[in-house]
Amino acid sequence: MTPKFDLHLHLEGAAPPAFVRGLAREKHMDLSGLFNAAGQYQFAGYQSFRRAHAAACDALQTPQDYHRLTLSVLEGAAAAGVIYCEILLSPDLCCGDLLAWRDRLDAIIDASRLAEAHLGVTTRGLAIARRDLGPEVARKSARCAAETAGDWLVGFGLTGDETICEPKEFAWGFDAAREAGLRPFAEAGMRAGPNSIRDTIRALGVARIAHGARAIEDLALVDQLAEEGQVLICCPAADLAWGLYPNWRAHPVHALRERGVKVTLATSHPAWVQTTIDRDQVRLAEAFDWDDGVFAAIARTSIDAAFCDSDTRDRIAKKLEAAHA
Repeated sequence: MTPKFDLHLHLEGAAPPAFVRGLAREKHMDLSGLFNAAGQYQFAGYQSFRRAHAAACDALQTPQDYHRLTLSVLEGAAAAGVIYCEILLSPDLCCGDLLAWRDRLDAIIDASRLAEAHLGVTTRGLAIARRDLGPEVARKSARCAAETAGDWLVGFGLTGDETICEPKEFAWGFDAAREAGLRPFAEAGMRAGPNSIRDTIRALGVARIAHGARAIEDLALVDQLAEEGQVLICCPAADLAWGLYPNWRAHPVHALRERGVKVTLATSHPAWVQTTIDRDQVRLAEAFDWDDGVFAAIARTSIDAAFCDSDTRDRIAKKLEAAHA
């Protein structure tokens, strides 16, 4: 199996439905409305997803819950052939409480190290702020991230609906995170289109844009991204689930690559959109006739774009080289 990379994996968004149902039973919570007859998460569009996802997160309450979740998620990633992934974490779920955040983060890191030792998947963590909670909550999240930055927690980013607040309103949080050594990134170009990508890069100085496929609607922006070497982390299965594109062939990931943009692939919320990174690659190969050479090139882009230290980057690069030897 060719080694795979996932640079944009929301931890809670990767929680298997059966895992959340089990937690709910343990805590005597009724979350039955989140699931369809087949036992999968159910939602209708982006706003419906956000509400359902928030309800599912209510079942995650203790560090031990997060330890178990992390192991479950990484078992799934390893089974899909992932050797390196970057996990998105939400300090706002601790309401900005630094002590609670430390306890939760320690549990996640411990589980991640166990997964690396036993499953061979290397991880790093990225703290996030959500636009819909506003700049003040983002400041608290940035403080939590800055206080716990280190070898494992290596990035800070902005996620969620770009129609809520302007990127510049979150600049303080990004400055604080950057001063602590955290690498910046942001989701953009989903609901607000290409202008949100341009504004986010300008206001926050991010190193990567996640999702961002709607850059294709502004070819001048696409050329700018290509010239500046900006990396787009495309999440096609999520984009289709949110209703941005009707099918895989309609997704712009191929056109963006053809125009010279550095593209990687990620799953974002795989449990909610019922995908895995290897399943995505099969669909992309069918849609665009991509061969192993294309996926190898995307993997190399992922290594270059990763926020890990140089020693870790060299180690995972050797795994990729060995697989293609």
